[in-house]
Amino acid sequence: MSASKRKGDGYERELAGYLRENLGIDCHRAPLSGGGFVIAGGTADLVGTPLLFVEAKRTEKISVRAALRQACRNKATTNSPETPIVITRQNRMTTGESLVVLTLDDFLPFYEAALEKHGYAHQPAEQQQPRA
Repeated sequence: MSASKRKGDGYERELAGYLRENLGIDCHRAPLSGGGFVIAGGTADLVGTPLLFVEAKRTEKISVRAALRQACRNKATTNSPETPIVITRQNRMTTGESLVVLTLDDFLPFYEAALEKHGYAHQPAEQQQPRA
C-alpha cells in the first residue's frame, strides 16, 4: 500500500471516529472506499452519515471543484439521495480544522434548518423589506 493511500485511509478512519465522538452517530469508513471505487461504481468514503455523501481528502493541495465533482459523480452512480460534500485537511491540522465543501444550493437547506432551530422565521422573498 502506498504512503498516500495509507494516509487517505487513515484520514477516513480518523474522520469517522471524530463524527462518532462528537455527534454520536454510527459512522465508519466504507469498505474498499479508497479512491471512491467499488465494483458497482463510486461510493461515499464514510457510511452512517445520514443526509451526507462524504468524500474525504487528506492532501496538501486540493482542487475542491474536482473533489466535489467526484463526490457528485459517485452520488449519481449510486442513486443516493444524500448531499455530496468534501471534507479535507492538510498535514499538521487537527481533524476539527478540516474544511467542509458543498455547493451553495446544497448548503441552504442546512442553514435554513439551523436558522429555524434558533428561532429565525423564514420569510418568502416577496415579503422581505427592500434594502436601502
